[in-house]
Amino acid sequence: MKVIILAGGKGTRISEYTKIIPKPMIKIGNKPILIHIMQHFLKYGHKDFYIAMGYKSNVITNYFKNFKKLNEPFNHKINKSKVLITLSFTGDNVLTGGRIKRMSRFVNKDENFMFTYGDGVSNVNINKLIKFHKKNRRLITVTAVRPPARFGEITLTRNLVKSFKEKPQVTEGWINGGFFITNHKFFKLIKGDKTILEKEPLEKAASKKQLLAFKHSGFWKCMDTLRDRKVLDKIYKENKFN
Repeated sequence: MKVIILAGGKGTRISEYTKIIPKPMIKIGNKPILIHIMQHFLKYGHKDFYIAMGYKSNVITNYFKNFKKLNEPFNHKINKSKVLITLSFTGDNVLTGGRIKRMSRFVNKDENFMFTYGDGVSNVNINKLIKFHKKNRRLITVTAVRPPARFGEITLTRNLVKSFKEKPQVTEGWINGGFFITNHKFFKLIKGDKTILEKEPLEKAASKKQLLAFKHSGFWKCMDTLRDRKVLDKIYKENKFN
């Protein structure tokens, strides 16, 4: 199945890096987070990647030594496995929904495809996600996650601390964790370049009862800030991505 990765945002909250490189190219361990994301899909047998580039796209094109021309697939090796990559420039100032819509040229009208953000890693079971989506027959499925809390959680009885948990996983509520699966019909919900994926398109799908959530309680982490990058680097070095 085709996998689209959104890799065109400016990443202003981690400007310590993004003044020079796009956020998906920030290294976790010895490789860009973009490659970690691709490795995860590859683990489940998905080898056809489409990178929706924007801000500082030249850094991404320069990284792939086999790259020759935009919008044309080329072979690349990840962990000694051959994958097919297509790099596409989708605009410097295009928003998430518009960036996805610009990738519609690569998707056939009769096929499902996956997409995710270029700054989030997880150990979500991709095959179970696909099976869940196909079984429930809705337009789009999003992976719902419970992120780790940023601060320690204190449970009080009056002024007495009943329990203290250092940065536990959030137990109430779910958030958008990326790792979507949908089909060509989803593009119709996106007006154009200034459409934010998380607003009109997904809100419309939800109002039509066409948006499902695949609940994932395992590892998930996005990289919004320098602190997030440091945490991810520590997790990776402890071999806890999977």
